[in-house]
Amino acid sequence: MIYDGTAPADSDVPRTGGVPLAPAGFTWRMCGACEFWDAPSGANRVYLFPREELRPVAVPETGVTLLPATSAIRHHVVTLDPEDDDEGLTPDAYDAARSGWKREPGERFGKQREVLGSLGGSPSCLEEDSVPICPSCTGPMEFAAHLEEGITRQTAMNLGGQLGYVFLCRACREGAFLTD
Repeated sequence: MIYDGTAPADSDVPRTGGVPLAPAGFTWRMCGACEFWDAPSGANRVYLFPREELRPVAVPETGVTLLPATSAIRHHVVTLDPEDDDEGLTPDAYDAARSGWKREPGERFGKQREVLGSLGGSPSCLEEDSVPICPSCTGPMEFAAHLEEGITRQTAMNLGGQLGYVFLCRACREGAFLTD
């Protein structure tokens, strides 16, 4: 997922920031004493909604609720070159894709800050025992996405300087979010 400029705050395009979209009747939940880095806590709640009939949610008047900027996201498919295999070890696909994004000759980091995450694949730098368990069926959840904090202070999600991970249980329509 690559940064693609700004987006309207209530847009239905893939984005970070802005106003959440949800079905009619959804209420923004406030959490006064949640464990912020605990996947099943209210602070990291993941909601899965069908795309149809989504509308902007009323934003609470108090608390830190929105990022100062909304960033559009575009997708860029990356394929790994098997020749880049280092001493028979499989490279971490996410790190390889991120470090190679738009690197110009002689440029040390390229446009790595424009990478906002990835969809699918496997979780990078996450211990196996950190995979959340579905609260409904008690099975391990499936990895869905990595999230980076953002490219500027205005676009940065507070992930404590770490990667964010989204997991889901398709059968139970449950989701979880955590950081490493």
